[in-house]
Amino acid sequence: MDIVRKRKIESFVALTLSTLAAMSGLFWLVFILGDVLIHGIGALNLGLFLEDPAPPGIEGGGLRNAFVGQLLITLCATIIGVPLGVLGGTFLAEYARGRKIARIISILSDIMVSVPSIVVGTFIYAVLVKPLGHFNGWAGAVALAIIMVPVVLRTTEDMLTLVPWTLREAAFALGAPYYKVIIQVVYRGAAAGILTGILLSIARVAGETAPLLFTSFNNSFFSVNMNEPISSLTVTIFQYAMGPYDSWHAQAWAASLIITIFILMLTIAGRLIIRWRYGKR
Repeated sequence: MDIVRKRKIESFVALTLSTLAAMSGLFWLVFILGDVLIHGIGALNLGLFLEDPAPPGIEGGGLRNAFVGQLLITLCATIIGVPLGVLGGTFLAEYARGRKIARIISILSDIMVSVPSIVVGTFIYAVLVKPLGHFNGWAGAVALAIIMVPVVLRTTEDMLTLVPWTLREAAFALGAPYYKVIIQVVYRGAAAGILTGILLSIARVAGETAPLLFTSFNNSFFSVNMNEPISSLTVTIFQYAMGPYDSWHAQAWAASLIITIFILMLTIAGRLIIRWRYGKR
């Protein structure tokens, strides 16, 4: 009986500590999101999306340049990073299955997921910014793409591995070449999982600031020229939050709320896709 009582006490203590830790983390999460919602929703207005920034110290203006620049950089990063990640995951799952090189690349991609984004930013600064002599939007897109690649690669590899090998054998029996089997059979079976990984990778880079500080920098004027410094929402939030004007602080809160809602929508979309594709199973 003493052993049973001791185990019950240990179980109760462990459950209590785990519950307190979970509640503590949940409290700070709700506190941060609530703070962003309270401060940000009051600063939302149509001019925030349709007007360019006003001169420092003058009320009004918006963040049209930052919204457009953020969308442009993220779109270019997606165009660069998603194909590389999908093709890399396809190579690991299909052509390098069971080989030593596949394990090495998988380990390296896992390490890259955990690498601080500022390290990626400084690397791209040394490679694409310093040689050119000026900041540019393409450098920011490449930096974000490098962050996206390992996420998409690992998701694609895992999803393709889950597709039963018997489906491939059935397609081979019909005389289909391997590349058609991958495109028409394997990709279709793993499409929902791959799309979820892509959405999560976009959400991963949507709130990055450090890489853009070293690459695309910022621009106080409206510009879509990726060969020059271009504005981004995250860097603008950073600069406005550090500024001395209350109007800047209000717009920074509103922009933070927009980014939070955007990431939330992408996450929910990924969950819905998984539930739609795999929920019944």
